[in-house]
Amino acid sequence: MTTHEIQLPKVVQTRINRLAQASGRSPAAMLRFVLRDGFDTVELSIKENAQADAEFAAGATAAHADVMRDALNAVQQAKHEARAAA
Repeated sequence: MTTHEIQLPKVVQTRINRLAQASGRSPAAMLRFVLRDGFDTVELSIKENAQADAEFAAGATAAHADVMRDALNAVQQAKHEARAAA
């Protein structure tokens, strides 16, 4: 792969560096994400990941088995209601 050097405006460099720091990634890695997805999408992703990490740390999560049980119950109930309506 050929590498090229480009100069980014300071405001863009600052934004990429801030995103890199918030995500724990390097500025070069963050630049690749920004080029692929755009600033808005990357910023939203980092924000949502930080929120999920905080919820997990606070214990505000549900066990996989509980979620799967509830989903299966919802599907079975919908099937039962569809049969009763038929």
